[in-house]
Amino acid sequence: MNDPQKIEQAPDERDREIRAALDQHWAASDANDFETEHFIYHEDAVLDYPQSGERTRGRRNIQAQRSSQPNKKRFSVRRIIGGGSLWVTEFVLTYDGKPSYTVSIMEFRGDKVARETQYFADPFPAPASRANLVERMDS
Repeated sequence: MNDPQKIEQAPDERDREIRAALDQHWAASDANDFETEHFIYHEDAVLDYPQSGERTRGRRNIQAQRSSQPNKKRFSVRRIIGGGSLWVTEFVLTYDGKPSYTVSIMEFRGDKVARETQYFADPFPAPASRANLVERMDS
């Protein structure tokens, strides 16, 4: 009944399922498929945007505020890391052609997101003073 090998395998399978759900979520976000995009959230999920001081409560409200944005959006995922109940996605969110480097921190309860916090950063020019110390990255 308490097979340690099965207990150890369960988190790996759960992580694979969550990763697949995240892949589906971000693909749906990029496609403006608002129903599929928000399937990942619990009904009582909370979304925080610390930079604007906004908190949105509830899956329906999160979906409504995102679907009402008039901007043309594109999502380009750079990487997804995480495990268990905590997952982080780095992506470029482009609004009407203007990129914003974004980090999404998702906290899962079971197989759905209970809380998400998103941080947004505009690109800026690299200072010449450190050019000899750094490598250029693709944007």
